[in-house]
Amino acid sequence: MDFDVERARNDTPGAHDVAHLDNAGAALPPRQVTDAVIEHLRTEAEVGGYEAAAMAADRLDGTYQAVARLLGCEQDEIALVENATRAWDMAFYAMPLKPGDRILTAHAEYASNVIAFLQVAARAGAVVEVVDDDEHGQLSVTDLCRRLQDGAGRVGLIAMTHVPTHGGLVNPAEEVGAVAREAGVPFLLDACQSVGQLQVDVERIGCDMLSATGRKFLRGPRGTGFLYVRRSLLERLEPPFLDLHAATLTAPDRYEMRPDARRFENWESDVAARIGLGVAVDYALEWGLAAIEARVTVLAETLRERLQAVSGVRVHDQGLRRCGIVTFTVDGVSCEEVQRTLRERGVRTTISRARSAQLDMPRRGLAEVVRASVHYYNTEDELDRLVDALPPRRSIQM
Repeated sequence: MDFDVERARNDTPGAHDVAHLDNAGAALPPRQVTDAVIEHLRTEAEVGGYEAAAMAADRLDGTYQAVARLLGCEQDEIALVENATRAWDMAFYAMPLKPGDRILTAHAEYASNVIAFLQVAARAGAVVEVVDDDEHGQLSVTDLCRRLQDGAGRVGLIAMTHVPTHGGLVNPAEEVGAVAREAGVPFLLDACQSVGQLQVDVERIGCDMLSATGRKFLRGPRGTGFLYVRRSLLERLEPPFLDLHAATLTAPDRYEMRPDARRFENWESDVAARIGLGVAVDYALEWGLAAIEARVTVLAETLRERLQAVSGVRVHDQGLRRCGIVTFTVDGVSCEEVQRTLRERGVRTTISRARSAQLDMPRRGLAEVVRASVHYYNTEDELDRLVDALPPRRSIQM
């Protein structure tokens, strides 16, 4: 089907000023999202924060409904939090890991998650294991199965990043989910970079927990994120901290946690941003995630082809399946210079560095890469602007 790019760009004021190819960092929000946030902030200024929140109760409830529709789950399995990191942390630190329990993860795991693994391993005596990659550079499901069956000790958790921050790889989440279900091991999926650009259905994937953000491909406000926790797992998880929103003090010496996923929330929040998140999710659902995924995938592959045709440009994306993130380097030119040159020509990109992907980039001989991430409101002309603005390769002095 044809994608109405003109309509998408007309809804996106910033798209007329720059070629925004940093959607994996923070996408340009549609005006509908910005208008909703500003409208609520104005109401707060007129009547006060508590009163404004009470008046917006239905809109806030609509955000939970929208996220549940997006992921294919029930509303009571959704928690709204400040960002994807907080969502992931609240799930991971709630896992009752014991000494000797094994945490299985992938080479493409985000460094923030790895830090948490190491901290819990030191505290609880758990063990972190990195599953091998297959020939495509994605997590090897064969090696995952081997580790689950090797008798080396109980696997307490499988935790995997769906789409890494530093490349276009899409890890095989559905295959991992099937293996996790068969083994009876909880599966935590970091979907920070996949939700909003790919179809993500928690039932089809089979994950038990999923974290995501609003500001990236969902085109929502900064300071928003959400956590999905499968209802059957909820009673096994106690969040790392509780407040009077997540639990009720039933006696001076007793408390009861909420029975739903909102036990992972806390009382104070940015109501305007949460409303904006709901509008962003509804906006994405209106376009249809299948249509969004198809357009983003084609744009990204087009950019890879055009970059690979330029002498001295190397594309570093791995995976049998790839998404809207495109990473590359220019021989003899630092990534900082490439990014600066592009910015001067009105093309926005960013740099992914090894410190955010310590399990992957160093072993591939990569210290840093330029990251361009497309969205459906981008055009092929903008891809050409990027390619045409690249500094020429330079000979490397030995």
